Amino acid sequence: MARLLLGVSGGIAAYKALELTRLAIRAGHAVRVIQTEASTRFVGTASFAGITGAPVLITEWEPDPLRGAFPGDPPPAHAALSHLELVERADVFLVAPASANTIAKLAGGLADNLLSAAALARAPGRPLIVAPAMNHAMYEHPATQANLDRLRGRGVTVLEPGTGALASLGEHGIGRLPEPAELLAAVDAALTAGGAGGELDGLKVLVTAGGTREPIDAVRFVGNRSSGRMGFALAEAAARRGAAVTVVAANVGLPRVPGVEYVDVSTAAELATACRAHFAAADVLLMAAAVADYRPSAPHAGKLKKAETGAELELRLERTEDVLTSLAAERRSGQKLIGFAAEHGDGAIAHAREKLRRKHLDAVVLNDVSDPAIGFDSQENEVIVVTAEGDAHVPRAAKADVAGAILDMLLNDRSSTEVRVC
Repeated sequence: MARLLLGVSGGIAAYKALELTRLAIRAGHAVRVIQTEASTRFVGTASFAGITGAPVLITEWEPDPLRGAFPGDPPPAHAALSHLELVERADVFLVAPASANTIAKLAGGLADNLLSAAALARAPGRPLIVAPAMNHAMYEHPATQANLDRLRGRGVTVLEPGTGALASLGEHGIGRLPEPAELLAAVDAALTAGGAGGELDGLKVLVTAGGTREPIDAVRFVGNRSSGRMGFALAEAAARRGAAVTVVAANVGLPRVPGVEYVDVSTAAELATACRAHFAAADVLLMAAAVADYRPSAPHAGKLKKAETGAELELRLERTEDVLTSLAAERRSGQKLIGFAAEHGDGAIAHAREKLRRKHLDAVVLNDVSDPAIGFDSQENEVIVVTAEGDAHVPRAAKADVAGAILDMLLNDRSSTEVRVC
């Protein structure tokens, strides 16, 4: 899809660059890596070379066997200067992690190693993304902040570091490198803004994710165990393919990626309101949230006390609105509605087919939560996509991969579809 040049500078966060590389290649990007000498103290060149299938360069004095080409591209006929050829061929240049020292070099226009020389040789308008990672004192130092402001003034995208535990034992603060999925989302956002686009370019996608919580009192609720991982994976996969994505997130505590709009909700009623606000404008709605079927009919305004309720507490529940059915009644010509069904054990496919018929859906994505390896909050999933034409099995894999397979199946005909996954 695109050529990503990844610059890795010294710091313990260099290990995250390995996972970023793996995710980028899985997403279809070709990746070349430049490392500073300091970064090799944390992650060896062989690790990146093994993942990318391409040699890793450290200095401008070593020959590049690929002559600046990316995996899948023919090398040039001449032995080009690596710091010129690599950045000339790259669609986007990401420096992650970017140490305080490397940031200072980039801001000052230095070119004393291959990474900084390549950044200086970057063609005007070619995206450069810098992801700082360092101790909080170094990040907050006026010199570092001035250097970052100087880079921003030159059109460089600077990603905000996270806050949390740092490398030094007991240290806590700002300076954590964004997670690999967030880094990849920033790359894809830069590619889309730069016109690289994707097969879903121009499509508006609305996704729901997570599980609703229906209050019993001010502190207790009726809910479910949905983590939102599958919905977030679908949203990120659609965004990487060029779609404009909005996520209605019901109680999801997962990291948010740049380039995706998030609307946080708690209850089924709030989710329904948020969906209606975005439904008409959406071309695609992937509504993967687990929406409560029932809610307490008379939630207590304060906190229920044991002394007040006695030995037993009796709750009266009432049905919540069927959000998918309500949205289906508003669908316009050409739209598709695709339901998610979390079933348990025997009869799962029969239930999914009945849901497909009863709610007039175009597809139902079924997963059997009786298997704890692919149940709620699991990192993996295995689904069956049920349609009127037949069933398609997506074998167990990371949820990011399952999300990509679902999009391949359900969004492969852009000429006549808007997809709603609920």
